[in-house]
Amino acid sequence: MRRRRTFLKDHSGVAAVEFALIAPVLILIYMGLAEVTMALMAERRAGHATAVVADLIAQDTLTNRAELNDVFSIAEHILSPYPASGMKIRATAIKADANGVPKVVWSHGKGFSGYAKGSTVSNLPKDLIAANETLVMSEMTYAFNSPAKYVIPNAMNFRQQYYLRPRKIEMVNCTDC
Repeated sequence: MRRRRTFLKDHSGVAAVEFALIAPVLILIYMGLAEVTMALMAERRAGHATAVVADLIAQDTLTNRAELNDVFSIAEHILSPYPASGMKIRATAIKADANGVPKVVWSHGKGFSGYAKGSTVSNLPKDLIAANETLVMSEMTYAFNSPAKYVIPNAMNFRQQYYLRPRKIEMVNCTDC
């Protein structure tokens, strides 16, 4: 009985037991914050890369598939240090007809297939383009896979779209798209 009372009154290991119970939770929270931060940075880089693709094409006067592929590789470098393997990107030139219906002039993608020439673009924001106006649209989807996979075990998919008007000429044409 005396040993039992002595054991119950002894508090020398309480801090170690509390630490053993709380430490895994704190480590999980820390890892979760790190993974969420990496995912947010990947999303920001994907958005920036999408904007850069549209901007570079909108500044051009004439383009081709090889030049577009070079622009897409710039987007891959912007995503660095995140792997570009989860990136799918497409650039499209759009012109609204006399009725204001947006139609594809040319489209080229990496990981995405390009839109068919003359097809109607239905996913544009309302009142973005008026009759006989043109746009350069870049779209990207990026599948972020966390390297740790503690809190985010599956890929997070980000989708970005960016629209710009051509700067130097009414329509940026593509010779082989």
